[in-house]
Amino acid sequence: MRETLAEWRPAVDEALADLVPREIDAEYLETFFGEPTYEYDPDGIQRALSDPLWDLLDRGGKRWRAVLFLVLVEGFGADPMEYLPYACIPEILHNGTIIVDDVEDEAAKRRGEPALHHLYGQDVALNAGNAMYFLPLKILTENPADLPDDRRLAAYEMLMYELNRTHLGQGMDICWHNEREVRITPAEYLEMCACKTGCLGRIVARLAAIITDQPDDVEETVANYAELTAVAFQIGDDILDVENSLGRAGEFGKEFGNDVREGKKTLLVIHAIEESAPENALRLEEILEADANTDEEVLEALTIIENAGSIEYARNRALELAAQARTEATELEFDEETTRKLTEFTRFVIDRDV
Repeated sequence: MRETLAEWRPAVDEALADLVPREIDAEYLETFFGEPTYEYDPDGIQRALSDPLWDLLDRGGKRWRAVLFLVLVEGFGADPMEYLPYACIPEILHNGTIIVDDVEDEAAKRRGEPALHHLYGQDVALNAGNAMYFLPLKILTENPADLPDDRRLAAYEMLMYELNRTHLGQGMDICWHNEREVRITPAEYLEMCACKTGCLGRIVARLAAIITDQPDDVEETVANYAELTAVAFQIGDDILDVENSLGRAGEFGKEFGNDVREGKKTLLVIHAIEESAPENALRLEEILEADANTDEEVLEALTIIENAGSIEYARNRALELAAQARTEATELEFDEETTRKLTEFTRFVIDRDV
């Protein structure tokens, strides 16, 4: 899968630069946003939109949502290059959610560097992040692949449905990490992931199915594959946060003990609370609830999680979800090469070290 990601990333970045150029000028603004009522300020829009967006994109990121979209389009028998602009839709949406999420979580780092709101200010970061929810819709408006109206409408309706559900997931996550008590169940946590992370995966898959005019049952099956894979990815992300902080993973690009400092109620935390001795469970809740933690306290919390067997528990759940995703992939009757890529991807999201 790493080879597939490396192969497609340059083309994806080129398409992203067509959507939001690195250098904003009046011609782009008038072409993309329409004639101004009075006069645009290209320099201001450069600093408020393009600069923060490309700062984040240039830090890395695997572009896996865009690449998975292209793999699916090819698997459905269409030319990925014809639909390359549409690959920007899930990628821009994802990066918009990252910017807003970091503000809401008061995150210090993203992809190894200061989170955007620390560099550009909270106001610029929030505006840029929110703009990135709407910019991709312009692709459907411009209709570069000349889609018929019914498919464009289906794509709009799908995006509205899935994006609304992402905010349900984010709302649950915010609520939980602002609470002292760890009251949620593993099923509630997985539902949060299915909304917050899974819906972005579903957008990838459903968009590929809609624009290539697949039957409803195929669209639903490929959406299930993507959702399961995305939830496995989120659990893998939670595991990486712990293992990186314990010195067992590669450079993760986030602050030491990031999830503990933010009071995140991850699947590992839920399991550790259930399986630990009462005094250890209470201590873990106290550390998660604190407004600030020392490195020693973060390490104490991570040790409680590790001693409860929660890392292995979470990894097994992620592996189960990935296996379910592979079952969905085999039901799609893709060609052998596409099936291989989809299968590899379900393993990549768990086995990665960054």
